[in-house]
Amino acid sequence: MSINKYLAEAIGTFILVFLGSMSVLAAIATDSPIMVAVPLGFGLGLMAAIFAVGHVSGGHFNPAVTLAMWLDKRTSSSDLIGYWIGQFVGGIIASAVVLAATDRDGVRVTVNVSPEGAGVGLLMEFVLTLIFVLVILASTKKAPAMAGLVIPFTLAVVHLAGIPFSGASVNPARSFGPALVGGTLNEVWIYLVAPLAGAAVAWVFWRMFGGDEADV
Repeated sequence: MSINKYLAEAIGTFILVFLGSMSVLAAIATDSPIMVAVPLGFGLGLMAAIFAVGHVSGGHFNPAVTLAMWLDKRTSSSDLIGYWIGQFVGGIIASAVVLAATDRDGVRVTVNVSPEGAGVGLLMEFVLTLIFVLVILASTKKAPAMAGLVIPFTLAVVHLAGIPFSGASVNPARSFGPALVGGTLNEVWIYLVAPLAGAAVAWVFWRMFGGDEADV
């Protein structure tokens, strides 16, 4: 049933955003290295989500990923909308739980920001999402047995590269939930526009260089 897929996307996105967000707060609370704890929090959080409910929906947990899968005709138009709703709801609920466990300032700590300005934020989110989604498109087709490990570790590397410049979201639902619950929506447009654009270009590269040659 489609509703099960949409619910799985909500649950998986909740797992990803909640564990990732709490890893940020835990690193601060324990004075742990942010550049170690946060990439592992989001990367392993994604791995947990994939193994928990990925078999139900395909394990997107990210509107940018769903867009690329829709462009590649692996996801229907109705599922595109249903997945997006599930993903954004999951991200919002995750941040609401963070709010209940801490306070609004705690949620605000998990909001993506662009310290170097909107231009750098847009560039980094575009490029990082392009890389991340290209890996997803390729690994799920060419090496599906490894995808459940390759994709989370790629997300961890994305965080290692991007945290100081944009917070390394590469996921509109991950950014929108904390921004909405934390009441800091002024920069959220960066994290909606750039990842979706990066995902679309990733699909173009996938079709050019690796995507189902017989169908091109």
